[in-house]
Amino acid sequence: MPGGRLSHQERRTIAEGLAEGLAYGEIARGLDRPTSTVTREVNRNGGPAGYRADQAHRATERRARRRKTAMNQTPPAETDAHGRDRQAVRGFEEQFTALLVQTGLPKTAARVLGCLYAADTGSRTAAELVERLRVSPATISLAVHYLEEQELIRRERDPGKRHQRYVIDDDVWFRAMLASASVNALLAEAAHQGARTLGATTPAGMRLTGMGRFLTHVGQDLVTSAERWREACSSGPASGTANHPQQAQDRRPG
Repeated sequence: MPGGRLSHQERRTIAEGLAEGLAYGEIARGLDRPTSTVTREVNRNGGPAGYRADQAHRATERRARRRKTAMNQTPPAETDAHGRDRQAVRGFEEQFTALLVQTGLPKTAARVLGCLYAADTGSRTAAELVERLRVSPATISLAVHYLEEQELIRRERDPGKRHQRYVIDDDVWFRAMLASASVNALLAEAAHQGARTLGATTPAGMRLTGMGRFLTHVGQDLVTSAERWREACSSGPASGTANHPQQAQDRRPG
């Protein structure tokens, strides 16, 4: 059974069959086509009384050209106020979120953080986060509470408004690195204490001694690197650390 588009001659045969009063099934059998093909062709082009082969063929060619043109045209990208492709921004946000999850952040907390980083203001309200991430207010509340505990974000109240905004500080990673160094220092001290308790020359004691020395070394390197970054950027526009010098000093591991 032949398939594909009807030819001009087939349309003329349909027109002749209609003029003779033949049923759609009879015309279809003569063309070796499904009855549904003839039915659609006639109904689309004027019906039994108004069907004209030449007009039907030209109309089909026009529709085919329009479909081809539409397929070859790439719809214009939806852009934001800065002319950026919204889909590209969304793609970055999703990719960045996936990387944050790989660092150990819970998925929703990572989505919130990625959403805040993709915002030019570096901040959003809880309602905005709910709308953008399509999760419940309770889910957002848990995620931002976690991020606040990790000191990755802070909250501030909009002047003259009741709602609060969740904000990323410019020096967030500086402070996060110092916090990490502080944790390393606590672990190192615990390891050294364990070595003294278990005996420095025992297998367990030697293992803990090695752990403590490693964590102390890494923690000191983290603090040194963070402070070098602060010094290098202290006069630049991206430096937010000048607002928290005492806080940084308080976090320095002993």
